Amino acid sequence: MSSRSIVLWTTVALLGAVAWGVLALARGERISAIWLVVAALGSYAIAYRFYSRFIARRVLQPDDRRATPAERLDDGVDFQPTDRRVLLGHHFAAIAGAGPLVGPVLAAQMGYLPGTLWIVAGVIFAGAVQDMVVLFLSMRRDGKSLGQMAREEIGKVGGTAALIAVFAIMIILLAVLALVVVNALAHSPWGTFSVGMTIPIALFMGFWMHRIRPGRVVEASVIGVVLLLLAIVGGRWIQDSSLADVFTLSPTVLVLCLVGYGFVASVMPVWMLLAPRDYLSTFMKIGTIGLLAIGVVVAAPQLRADAVSEFATSGTGPVFAGSLFPFLFITIACGALSGFHALISSGTTPKLIQKESQVRMIGYGAMLMESFVAIMALIAAATLEPGLYYAMNTPAGLLGTTAQSASQAVSDLGFTITPDQLTHAANAVQEKTLIARSGGAPTLAVGMSEIFSSVLGGSAMKAFWYHFAIMFEALFILTTVDAGTRVGRFMLQDMLGNVWKPVGRVNWKPGIWLCSGLVVAAWGYFLYTGATDPLGGINQLYPLFGIANQLLAALALAVCTTILIKSGRTRWAWVTGVPLAWITVVTFTAGWQKIFSDDPKVGFFAQRARYADALDAGQVLAPAKNLADMHTVVTNSTVDGVLIALFLVLVTVVLGNAAVVCVRAVRSGAPMPTTEAPYVESRIDVSDRSAEPLAGVHS
Repeated sequence: MSSRSIVLWTTVALLGAVAWGVLALARGERISAIWLVVAALGSYAIAYRFYSRFIARRVLQPDDRRATPAERLDDGVDFQPTDRRVLLGHHFAAIAGAGPLVGPVLAAQMGYLPGTLWIVAGVIFAGAVQDMVVLFLSMRRDGKSLGQMAREEIGKVGGTAALIAVFAIMIILLAVLALVVVNALAHSPWGTFSVGMTIPIALFMGFWMHRIRPGRVVEASVIGVVLLLLAIVGGRWIQDSSLADVFTLSPTVLVLCLVGYGFVASVMPVWMLLAPRDYLSTFMKIGTIGLLAIGVVVAAPQLRADAVSEFATSGTGPVFAGSLFPFLFITIACGALSGFHALISSGTTPKLIQKESQVRMIGYGAMLMESFVAIMALIAAATLEPGLYYAMNTPAGLLGTTAQSASQAVSDLGFTITPDQLTHAANAVQEKTLIARSGGAPTLAVGMSEIFSSVLGGSAMKAFWYHFAIMFEALFILTTVDAGTRVGRFMLQDMLGNVWKPVGRVNWKPGIWLCSGLVVAAWGYFLYTGATDPLGGINQLYPLFGIANQLLAALALAVCTTILIKSGRTRWAWVTGVPLAWITVVTFTAGWQKIFSDDPKVGFFAQRARYADALDAGQVLAPAKNLADMHTVVTNSTVDGVLIALFLVLVTVVLGNAAVVCVRAVRSGAPMPTTEAPYVESRIDVSDRSAEPLAGVHS
């Protein structure tokens, strides 16, 4: 390193250390949210510059002389070398869904410090590592899906268990993400118009970059951003015009639109819609989060939440039950480590990457970007008055339906907010009520509106910024649904291809249409039922979201660790082995408590017993409204408990099979055969100063 670089990185390290020191040592006083931003950005910069570079050079050893699947298997539909800037946008948009927005908001119940520590440390040593390593390993195996890699590298028993678990979990994740979109856009003409317009804009960008002006990414970017801004402004005009009714859609209509869009996005050539739309969405996402960060620096809002709340140790929080360990790590999920990302990293992205060295920027870098989104969401929640935060996120059964009852319930929790303050807060953002608006998304929107309005527009602009944030969240999440559906199609093709070879060929049109239809039908069924029944469909499976997602991360890290050991890189297996051990302990502890806890707020079967006893006594407990609902809650609790147990068993089979393979590989003393594709010389010349030439090993 040059002297200049040493001074630069020493300064970054000192700033980060000071910020962490302030966050860790400040007690009994409010501190500025700026310290959170500085601590996070300083840590990300050092992690990307040093740790990701270490993994690339020492562990993965990418080789730009080697042709990637995008080059070797280019078919113009799923495989195609894609400009690294567009691919970074696609990958970030595909992985950044509801998790980094909602999870940290809910986790703010335990204070801002535990969540911040896990978001930053978790992404550096676990989340970004998983995304980068899975992307590299899948790329070396012709873009194989996570489940198929498990089957080929671990064995038929563990691989089959992995295929079943991965596909089942993915359907649940997609349906949950789609439900968040439906709830955000239902009866919102502004959001529906603005989000809907991203589709024709993306199509135009796709044709511009590939047919009209090939390779002109900057031109397409400028045009796309201008059109996107016009769509956002036009959405507000639509909302106040006679056309509002046209774009005011019910939840059931939105479900049908999402299912149709998911199918079309899955079968169309990736350059035509999916990649440019995700790239376009990234401008919106990064732009909004960047403005939020600037707003925090300018407004310097104070963190009103405690550093560590009493709910962190008591496990009796009103937002979600359970102690800090393990449920903080399950709740935050995507902002630090997400199994869903492994599906994208072994789905669309490895089929589009131009050069192997770009896995560092796309895999590790995009995850750092998502983690910063999670930090900003945590700031938005932690800067709200605690009374308003708990009035919005405590279940309706505890708050009641009036401002007076909610005020009293919040007071019983140890916080203060008057009925007039609740009414004023709702009126300020033009909502009928903010009471019991749980789920995290409305809280984030209110927090963003507070920060944005303090910098631009004042109180008169709160309603604008609130509805802008709601639309932004819907756009944020929708991009994971379309990319996830395509990945689900890849997974199903890999699974069925083990039975009948033609289906496994990603360029066989009947297989593409069949598998796409089956995937959207699966998550569409749960979504439609959930949109029409508050206790049915995906609402029934929603409690599984966090644990299922983290179990998926355990599967991904197990596959990575196994391949590293099999390929003779045992000395570096700790890179994925340590986060694997941690997340396995976390998820299995959470799963055990969800199955066997005596607390009805935590354990599924304890909840079942409570509602079954009340049903026998003829009583109705919230959220049920009648005896039929009580029967549904009993059924839901039973199904959730059984599914968690099933997922734990499947993951145990995979981990056990992987351990056997790893022990066998270590004892052999030499690298074992893997399914890595043969070396082929690359013919693509990419002038890429950001992609460092790294020495690779020809296989």
